[in-house]
Amino acid sequence: MTVLVGMFGLVLSVGLWASRRNSSIADIDARELILASRSLPLWVALLTMTATWVGGGYINGTAESTFTSGALWGIQPGLGFAFSLTLGGLLFARPMRRRNYVTLLDPLEQRYGRHLAAGLMVTAVLAEIIWSGAVLVALGTTAATILNVDIPTAIILSAGIVICYTCSGGFRAVAYTDTVQLLLIVIGLGVTLPFVVSMAGGLSSVLEGAFPPFRHQREIISYTDLTIVLVLGGIPWNVYFQRVLASKNEQVAAQLSLAAAPLCVILAIPPLLAGLAATNLDWRELAGPEETRLLFENGALALPYVIKYTTPPWVSWLALGAIAAAVMSSVDSSILSAASLITWNGYRALYRPQASSRQISRCIRVFILGLGTLATTFALTVSSVKDLWYLCGDVVYCVLFPQLFLALFDPKANKPGAAAGFMVSILLRLGGGVRTLGLPNFLPYPDWMAESSVDFPFRTFAMVTGLVTTYVVSRCSYKWSPPRPIEPASTRP
Repeated sequence: MTVLVGMFGLVLSVGLWASRRNSSIADIDARELILASRSLPLWVALLTMTATWVGGGYINGTAESTFTSGALWGIQPGLGFAFSLTLGGLLFARPMRRRNYVTLLDPLEQRYGRHLAAGLMVTAVLAEIIWSGAVLVALGTTAATILNVDIPTAIILSAGIVICYTCSGGFRAVAYTDTVQLLLIVIGLGVTLPFVVSMAGGLSSVLEGAFPPFRHQREIISYTDLTIVLVLGGIPWNVYFQRVLASKNEQVAAQLSLAAAPLCVILAIPPLLAGLAATNLDWRELAGPEETRLLFENGALALPYVIKYTTPPWVSWLALGAIAAAVMSSVDSSILSAASLITWNGYRALYRPQASSRQISRCIRVFILGLGTLATTFALTVSSVKDLWYLCGDVVYCVLFPQLFLALFDPKANKPGAAAGFMVSILLRLGGGVRTLGLPNFLPYPDWMAESSVDFPFRTFAMVTGLVTTYVVSRCSYKWSPPRPIEPASTRP
């Protein structure tokens, strides 16, 4: 417990220091709280971009997927997010930053109107809360395994620290703490890896048979579908665009995404090797039959168990600090992102268009507290990191990506088209069921092969159909609902 308290104390100190660099906490306005006045140093911006994706869900989820499904599935998120950052940097970063937007939803608000944008905001905020819950679960399972700290205590303590410094300093505090947290991740996992690989028989033994071929066509289709979800679903996140929009100019915004992409792949290697090592270890001898049973029932324990049973105590403490840092680097970003969306595209757009910067700042802090509490409550009720992780990208991929893409690149997209596409995407996605939440499917999606049961790629089907629906309905309705132009928002924070 001392390890957690010490690490949390370090992160909290950095966050409070960063929040006081430019002004007192009481004087921080909306411009500073949401986007750090668009004045972050390049190195800080790059590290916070990387740390946001390389969170607790990323590390634990990669190890879990590798252990339960193999290295092809384990490396999938790392490669998927790398391609997502690359695509975001090439296509989306420049037009978003050029127009001085504040959040992901600003172009949708301009193109489709504030009420429809508020409806899309619900989807974006829900995804951020699920993401925060997933990474808090990663910390809870790790702390409980290594230090015998109960899961609720670890989750609540971590969330409390995050809420404290995020309320104090906003995005600047989040960005500077991300740099410290990323350093802790590199040190912790770097020190752990040699012990883990050695205990598993060496690197050659760990890598032997690491990438078996797909077993059947059903797995190929499922893998392809989920890869597309990660690549395109990784773009329409406010937590990503917050870093893009906080950049000094559009060139820096694009460069950040492109530079962070390879870092995401590199930092996926340690948890990938840990997951492979877990498949090579004799768990009955290392941990006993009861612990072995728990591990194979819950793959989320793969990384915590590997750390606990293959490394000396001091190394396991460093590794725990790394995972705790990874968790905090994602949770603070997600909570601030969600609070910014609700305040800017909800409270300001719908109820107080003339709200002062001070009023917006106070509102953001209230929502940080409320959403942080909600994410913590959610984390205390779920167990799987991997499933929640995929669900986050799933939601924004099906619903938000087609609307953002058309809002930016189709000048004829309008409100009726977006409303129709939104409803179609929701219906088709829910029709495939949500196993993580226990929701059964209610649409009879077909199998692709008569001789075998092949999962229909309903996620991609829902996204593409929603996009096409928006495109077609917009053109059918443009005479009585002319498209709204999107313009630079030079007066925004």
